[in-house]
Amino acid sequence: MSMNSFGHLFRVTTWGESHGPALGATVDGCPPNVPLEPEMLQQWLDKRRPGQNKNTTQRNEPDAVKILSGVFDGMSTGTPIQLMIENTDQRSKDYGEISQTFRPGHADITYFQKYGNRDYRGGGRSSARETAARVAAGGVAREAIKALAPGLEIKGYMTRMGELEIDRRRFDWDAIETNDFWIPDAGAVQEWEDYLQALRKAHDSVGAVVEVVARGVPAGIGAPVYGKLDTDLAAAMMSINAVKGVEIGEGMNAARLKGSENADEIFMGANGPEYSSNHAGGILGGISTGQDVVVRFAVKPTSSILTPRKSIRKDGSATEVITKGRHDPCVGIRAVPVAEAMMACVILDHLLLHRGQVGENQGRIG
Repeated sequence: MSMNSFGHLFRVTTWGESHGPALGATVDGCPPNVPLEPEMLQQWLDKRRPGQNKNTTQRNEPDAVKILSGVFDGMSTGTPIQLMIENTDQRSKDYGEISQTFRPGHADITYFQKYGNRDYRGGGRSSARETAARVAAGGVAREAIKALAPGLEIKGYMTRMGELEIDRRRFDWDAIETNDFWIPDAGAVQEWEDYLQALRKAHDSVGAVVEVVARGVPAGIGAPVYGKLDTDLAAAMMSINAVKGVEIGEGMNAARLKGSENADEIFMGANGPEYSSNHAGGILGGISTGQDVVVRFAVKPTSSILTPRKSIRKDGSATEVITKGRHDPCVGIRAVPVAEAMMACVILDHLLLHRGQVGENQGRIG
């Protein structure tokens, strides 16, 4: 059974390895007649692309996406869209020393325990490089969303990196695209950079929290019980490499609140229902409320570090591991565009599901 696909009507299958000749995605279920050119997808891949600044891995990949099928004369045809991204800057020799050794914190040991073999070159299929294909697929989803929900906007940003956390009183949407960390506070950038570079010089890494918001999501998408919008969003975000926890709206903090504090009061506004707050993260009973859909996740520190860690070899003997190669000191930075892509794929999938089951036959209030 394949476990490399996600989605219901808008279905994405990713393929390829970190150090193979190429990786990519097969996108099935994209509606026909969606304008689609490689440049539309490339803008999102450029956000995730490695080697762009000193705060990410120095592996220098152009991540140039090619559309091999499913598009004709600049429009989607309704048939499977095949996307390919060639690998051009692999250094497989960096991993020769770990061919018989399991790196602590990596999937090396579990892949071997499951399959009896593993691609040790950069982690193979378990590498975060796989997420480039998701970002390409997310670009397709964004173009289709424009047709179904033109006002819908998806934006991701970091809210925490190790000991540092954003001050939400200084939250500035316009600052997100202007710095390497995708943080909504231009005044905090230098502190974040100094903190990360100190960790890098100490041969260490750090975890992060990423938040992604979908604004303009229409009310009513998602379904009860097993088809919840938040269920699919949580699964999509948890599938991203290094993610160890996912929250919707208030998330874990809801356990600290009283019912009188957590319930978002409802009022009738000029254009329909309005809410006093958004502790629910834009989703009630698995169905969108029309408010911002807010998802947050935590990523663990990068396990590939130059600090020695104890481990074992395939033969069970003890060893010590220093992971060479080019790695992100904080994977949260490049996880931001991946989070946006996964949000786009899930939102589009549920827009299509809603259109298929309900169409325009929705409950009207007021």
